[in-house]
Amino acid sequence: MSMSRKTEERFLDKDEKEFVGLSHHPEIQELSDAALSDLIGKLRDRRDKARDVGARQRREMRGKAAPTRGRAAADNTGTREKQAVLAAALKRANKERERRRETVAA
Repeated sequence: MSMSRKTEERFLDKDEKEFVGLSHHPEIQELSDAALSDLIGKLRDRRDKARDVGARQRREMRGKAAPTRGRAAADNTGTREKQAVLAAALKRANKERERRRETVAA
């Protein structure tokens, strides 16, 4: 199930809010091809970072990794939600790029 924009914003920092906001309709259709490719790269980097942080937090919770801060992570729900929001934005951006490719090919 998709999230509302307000719910998405709860899990994102300022830059991520901007990137995810650009992945929504109608903003994404106004982007040039180069800007869309740039957006996809940024979204992919942020998603991968959230995935890596979530994996580290899971290992800390299980006791398999030393805490990076003073104590081990107790919960990684926010990080999982952030990853889901960024993955959905990336999916929208990739879908738009594919739509553009099909339009040019037709």
